[in-house]
Amino acid sequence: MVEKQRRKPGETREKLMNAALTLVGKGRHFASLGIREVTRQAGVVPTSFYRHFRSMDDLGLQLVDELGLVLRRMMREARENVLQADKLIEESVGIFISHAQANRSFFLFMAQGLAGESRAVQEGIRSEMRFFASELANDLRRLRLVDHLTDADLDMTSDLVVRSVAFSLTDLLGVAADDDYQIEQIRKRTIRFLQLIFVGAAHWQSRKD
Repeated sequence: MVEKQRRKPGETREKLMNAALTLVGKGRHFASLGIREVTRQAGVVPTSFYRHFRSMDDLGLQLVDELGLVLRRMMREARENVLQADKLIEESVGIFISHAQANRSFFLFMAQGLAGESRAVQEGIRSEMRFFASELANDLRRLRLVDHLTDADLDMTSDLVVRSVAFSLTDLLGVAADDDYQIEQIRKRTIRFLQLIFVGAAHWQSRKD
């Protein structure tokens, strides 16, 4: 008798998370997804959902953790590829757009979550963005780009950069994935946004009190 094939550990969890992202990629809002819909898309029975997640919010938070890994990978790539400080902006924006294109459903989930109904998911994403901004501030210190800024002003500059990129994400997700012209325009505009931020930071006089 042929033994029934067992699922690998974590396989059902991954299927459920991927199912949610697939539905988001098809135009559904994460906040509107139900457990039965997600399990149907994943091809598993509804009761199996609760072996891995307490609720859809819990699944969303697990996706946020995965998103954090993607953001950290982006930052590592920027560090590895930037040999000169003046290339940091262009390289970072290029990597961001590349990842957003390759993980479109993931970043659509992020854009939805920032303004979504789930406070837990929203705060999870904002926490990841704060961490991303903190890592950026550390890189700027290492590259000695804005040594004249106080730590508080440097943190605010980094936060402004992250917020600007997140805003550009909504533009990127609003165009077709194969619309190379519009994607290039968004890339150039995002670079200009960040250049203006750093021009302002270069002339900013931090208060020392």
